Amino acid sequence: LLPTLILVHPLCSLFAKENLNRMSEQQLNLYDRLINEPSNDWDIYYWATEAKPTPAEFENDVMAMLREFAKNKKREQRLRQPDLEYLFEPPR
Repeated sequence: LLPTLILVHPLCSLFAKENLNRMSEQQLNLYDRLINEPSNDWDIYYWATEAKPTPAEFENDVMAMLREFAKNKKREQRLRQPDLEYLFEPPR
């Protein structure tokens, strides 16, 4: 399950690295649905950056978390996808 969650695009990959270990099973299922059901990954990006409204079926707490993450309030440099080693670290 986890490797497929990472590969959508850098925004989702970085979001996953920061948040997957803290998500409930329900949130993980919502995230999995979010990154697998839309036919166009750019839609996720537009929804997360609020360039386009999020469809009702994807409007949930995980989308709210992704929107907040996309704001990058800490002004972190996000130029590349994370290495995948974190997938094998014990949960925090």
